[in-house]
Amino acid sequence: MAILKMKRLRLMLVRSQKEELLRELAKLGCVQVTEIQEELQEQENQGLVHRESSELTALKSRQATLDRALQLLESYAPAKTPLLSAKPVQESDAFLETQGLQQALELAAAIGEREDRIRRIGAEESRQRSLIESLRPWESLDLPLETEGTERSALVLGSFSNRIPLSEVEAALAEAAEEAELFPVSQDKSQRYVLLLAAKEQLPAAQESLRSFGFSAASLSGCSGTAREGIAAAEKTLQELAAEKETLSGEIAAQAPHRDELKLAFDRVSTQIAMAETEDRLYGTDATVVLEGWVPAEQEEKLTKLLERFECAWETRDPSEDEYADVPVKLKNNKFSNALNMVTNMYSLPAYGTVDPNPIMAPFFILFYGLMMADMGYGLIMIAAALVAMKKIKPRGGTLAFCQLLLYGGISTFIMGALTGGLFGDAPAIIAGMFGSTWKGLPALFSPVTDSQTVLYGAMVLGVIHLNVGMIVSFVEKKRAGNLLDGVFEEGPLWVILLGGILLALDLLGVVKSSALHTAGLVILIVGAVMLLYGAGRHAKGFGKVTAAFGIIYNTLTGWFGDILSYSRIMALMLAGGVVAQVFNKIAAMPSEGGVTVFSGIIFLVIFLIGHVLNFGLNLLGCFVHDLRLQCLEFFGKFYQDGGKPFEPLEIRSKYAVPREE
Repeated sequence: MAILKMKRLRLMLVRSQKEELLRELAKLGCVQVTEIQEELQEQENQGLVHRESSELTALKSRQATLDRALQLLESYAPAKTPLLSAKPVQESDAFLETQGLQQALELAAAIGEREDRIRRIGAEESRQRSLIESLRPWESLDLPLETEGTERSALVLGSFSNRIPLSEVEAALAEAAEEAELFPVSQDKSQRYVLLLAAKEQLPAAQESLRSFGFSAASLSGCSGTAREGIAAAEKTLQELAAEKETLSGEIAAQAPHRDELKLAFDRVSTQIAMAETEDRLYGTDATVVLEGWVPAEQEEKLTKLLERFECAWETRDPSEDEYADVPVKLKNNKFSNALNMVTNMYSLPAYGTVDPNPIMAPFFILFYGLMMADMGYGLIMIAAALVAMKKIKPRGGTLAFCQLLLYGGISTFIMGALTGGLFGDAPAIIAGMFGSTWKGLPALFSPVTDSQTVLYGAMVLGVIHLNVGMIVSFVEKKRAGNLLDGVFEEGPLWVILLGGILLALDLLGVVKSSALHTAGLVILIVGAVMLLYGAGRHAKGFGKVTAAFGIIYNTLTGWFGDILSYSRIMALMLAGGVVAQVFNKIAAMPSEGGVTVFSGIIFLVIFLIGHVLNFGLNLLGCFVHDLRLQCLEFFGKFYQDGGKPFEPLEIRSKYAVPREE
């Protein structure tokens, strides 16, 4: 599979058919409309053409209204849906129709208005409760709260800390103002509430003396009647507000049968937004509209059949190399390599005109993941989860890629688990031992626990293979670009050195004892080193050749050693997962050492499930992250050219339903 070849599209259309064309392009879903090139922008400055405009702001406001209404319905009348369910399928035309859209918008607005009223009621309820709280200390006072005194006297309600003895406050008040007196009203855990009665001319002196004790006048402005009457009125208001809020909540919940209509309306407005965003990139005159964009070459024939139905003129052409940086990238993959799309998207899309890494990366990613997990039990769980999800939710796009990756990773994990004898660690042997059996467990070709050194060497060999595949891709790309000598003197020396190293290792390790083999290995190593040094300095001049030689030696030794050593993480994760599983199995079996009972069996099951859920969860994520690192840093570093812009065609946008595939 590869990066799809793109064609540059230019089109001029009569204005009266603009809306219809945008609708058809959205259904077709294979044209990305881009900003017009500079020549038309210059003509705009001269007043010859103008940029098209749309109702994008209004459409986004409508979408927000519908989205809020759906969220409110979910809050007031939650929908009962299965844990895993597929989105409903609609015909493409259903997303482009406007019939019933206005009614849905009016319904959504009405739901929003009811919620706004409920919020205002909530604010009013808070105010009434605060009022009751402020009136409660004065409930026993049989005096209208608006009373401020008589012709000669003044009345002030207030409070101070109940830690201060009332007698001490009264004494200070009597000393400051003879014609003043405090009347206790009530008290709570922290405050004492009192009524101050004083002659008007002595009120300032009385208040000044009380201020030293932290006296604070009550703020009851606007209150009339007694506190008891105010509390009763506030409680009645609260009852009325609660009843109104309950009615409004019921009215919102009563709109639940219209949930699907609102969802379809949301998807319709989302598609209208996509068309409006496209429309804003167009230029035109009073009679015509001009469009520029990209279309995959394999979709050109389908586009041509569509455009023949319109009064328009168009042309398509291959992009020049100068335009490659602007060409959008779309990857075409089969069912196997499509699973790695999510990995590539997490890193960065490849630049247009380069190589699609997914088909090359897929077997390595899946193999490495299986080696790191290496447990039949975990593999079966992954396979079952992927198959159930794919059957129930019928995923597309990124969700489909994730499910496929989970499936293939589970198959690889199961196979590697079979090779290492892992089934939830050593659970079969542990369970057999609980019943007195001496069975050692499932057969294994190799084990990360007992053969860790072998696994480590194997991981590094896989690393060498992985890195060399990346170098082969780099060499082929350089040759295709006409830079064969760059490949010969950059990748070539490393292959020659590797070959010489293998021949020497065969002799030194005694695999093949031969002086001729030893000599051949040394000669090949020397040839590779000379090629490496020459290649490093062939573009340098003067002293630059010396620095280039030292640089290539250092980078080759440290870079390759570090890259290969990185693959030891395959062994480390395989070992860690297996050991943790065995530890949990051992702990779970401890209560059954004296014999299996109902109690010890329950304890075993609880610890077994908790331990393996934790181990599985950690390994599921950990193996993915470390596998991703091997691909993105070590493998991609040999050949990958990133920076591609994703292909984003005008198409039907939907959140709650999916268009039927043709």
